[in-house]
Amino acid sequence: MKVTAGWKWGAVGAVLALSGCVSSGTAEQNQTLSGTATDQNSTTAQTNTTGTGGAKGQLTGAGATFPYPIYSKWFDTYGSKNGVQINYQSIGSGGGIQQLKAGTVDFGASDAPLKADDEKAMPGPVVHIPTVGGSVAIAYNLPGVQSLKLDGPTLANIYLGKVKKWDDPSIAALNAGAKLPSTTIAVAHRADGSGTTNIFTTYLKTVSPEWGTKVGSGKAVSWPTGVGGKGNEGVTGVVKQQPGGIGYVELNYAIQNKLSVASLKNKDGQFVEPTVDSTTAAIAGGLPALQKDIKAPLVNEAGAKAYPIVGLTYILVYKQQKDPAKGKALTGFLKWAMADGQSMAKDLAYAPLPAEVIKMNATAIDAIK
Repeated sequence: MKVTAGWKWGAVGAVLALSGCVSSGTAEQNQTLSGTATDQNSTTAQTNTTGTGGAKGQLTGAGATFPYPIYSKWFDTYGSKNGVQINYQSIGSGGGIQQLKAGTVDFGASDAPLKADDEKAMPGPVVHIPTVGGSVAIAYNLPGVQSLKLDGPTLANIYLGKVKKWDDPSIAALNAGAKLPSTTIAVAHRADGSGTTNIFTTYLKTVSPEWGTKVGSGKAVSWPTGVGGKGNEGVTGVVKQQPGGIGYVELNYAIQNKLSVASLKNKDGQFVEPTVDSTTAAIAGGLPALQKDIKAPLVNEAGAKAYPIVGLTYILVYKQQKDPAKGKALTGFLKWAMADGQSMAKDLAYAPLPAEVIKMNATAIDAIK
């Protein structure tokens, strides 16, 4: 399925119209390609928003590329209405966590919640505020193939380097009647510490015992094969420029760059495309777990309409704010994001949070002092 944008992206689209570079992954087996991805450390990939009435505060944040499209929209809209300047560096979840730990930003952003050991290593207690839900789409570049179906074990075998050609029998069996070429599969993955990678590898670990044993899950793993790209932008660039390419990206990046995405076989045995509705269905399936632990994963959830690779993305803030003025500005923005901000999610292909999660967030935000 080829996904296309049905809305005007403005400045976000300018950032996601990719041009830049990619980097190699594992030393022995990975290749390096000159891609078409924006280096998210550049000033182009930084959101600078200033209120029209003069800044009433200034906040800095860094982290995940996964939510960058909606964060860019939020920061611009909120800044214009409330006079708060929010500067955000889209450098990947790992980088955002490190900057929060170092105290160089007011908030971090990550699609991978902090593990217990990571939380203990932070200078103070960290509050996780999920902001929206999103799908990790499997984008591919296969001219002439308009529709592609994959299941979890086959996808894991592609990333293990065991399935090397697009006409492999395991892929052909899922796509009866399709004319699959014998093109070599060009695997793309993240080269940086990434929450998107955490969601994707958690899914592969769930559906493939071999993946769990040999590779595991996390923000960064030792990839058995493939080419590394920096950020969602970088992986998108690799897939876009390489015939036979396949990569995992947040749905927005596939939409904006008009890449085809695969339908995945879910836990109920249905092939489902990544959409706002299928993301929402997955979140609904995982809601009981989220109500017990806001950091619970949302991969391979039950439900006939649920897309299997879904996650929440989080803003991370210290519970005890050193600067009361910044703390007030930060909680003001977070409260706005849980109200007015949620109405912008669907137009940017994200799933708004369920009311139950917003209620949990309200309690967490009130605890930030």
